[in-house]
Amino acid sequence: MKYYLYHIFGKKIGVTCDLKDRLTRQQGYGYKEYEVLDSSDDIDYISKKEIELQKKYGYKVDRQSYKELITKSKLNKMVLNVTEQTTTFPYPLNKLKGNLMDSLGVKMDNSFGTYLLTNDLCDWIVKNAKTSMFNPARSFIYNKAMDEWCKSLGSKSPAIEHKNQPEEVVVEAPNVYDLIRQWADERGIYRNGDTKTQFVKLMEEGGELGRAILKNDRDEFIDAIGDMMVVLTNLAALEGLKVEDCVVSAYDVIKSRHGKMVNGTFVKEEKPFPKPNIYPPVSGTGYSHAVNNATSDMLNTQTL
Repeated sequence: MKYYLYHIFGKKIGVTCDLKDRLTRQQGYGYKEYEVLDSSDDIDYISKKEIELQKKYGYKVDRQSYKELITKSKLNKMVLNVTEQTTTFPYPLNKLKGNLMDSLGVKMDNSFGTYLLTNDLCDWIVKNAKTSMFNPARSFIYNKAMDEWCKSLGSKSPAIEHKNQPEEVVVEAPNVYDLIRQWADERGIYRNGDTKTQFVKLMEEGGELGRAILKNDRDEFIDAIGDMMVVLTNLAALEGLKVEDCVVSAYDVIKSRHGKMVNGTFVKEEKPFPKPNIYPPVSGTGYSHAVNNATSDMLNTQTL
């Protein structure tokens, strides 16, 4: 990008990327009312030169350099939501690259370091960004992943500074069940609802799932299962339980279970009742009859 250092005779010295738009269209000066003192692709050079010539010509010196003004303007346009683990951009994925390109040169700060938004960093962000689960019009990246990529570039890294981090940084994905419980609590489901109403809701969603299966509608199938998980989460919470703990408890019961598939359903293997020992008769005694009769009495008693 070419930067022009201009002089409006008797008025001021400034910098612009578009002489016609800035001086003629916006301010009304004709080409005979100003001169170009210098031009450069280097914004640092042109910013320092502007301050130097403002002093030399006796004009009012800008409190902020041209580079600082441009950077501030870009940052105001691209308001980032930075947390310890992620940086969220106010754009969907399909509009992310264009907006990042408009903001080249700005500094991005997070808990891992400070980075200059370059073309290479812009490409990395676009390639690795994900749609926000809270707002599809926003997208985000993981800060640690970006920092590791910057480190891998060595001297070509866009990182200005790497901040000290603990030896191990655990990146935890949001717990969707906690988000569901928060959502339900904010809407008064736990204060005003009960297990009976949630069970009725579960049966309704079960009907939706049945219809999706009959229609072979995959989208409705996914939606119905998701809705049922939301209801089950709330149903458990109303009883002071966590649905994930209920699932773990159920798995602990079935994990060692054996059985077989019967007509498309898994049928667990039942342990057979042990057969009693029937002793053969001993010649000349009534021993075997006494033992067998006792065994029969025991079985009859257990059956009753």
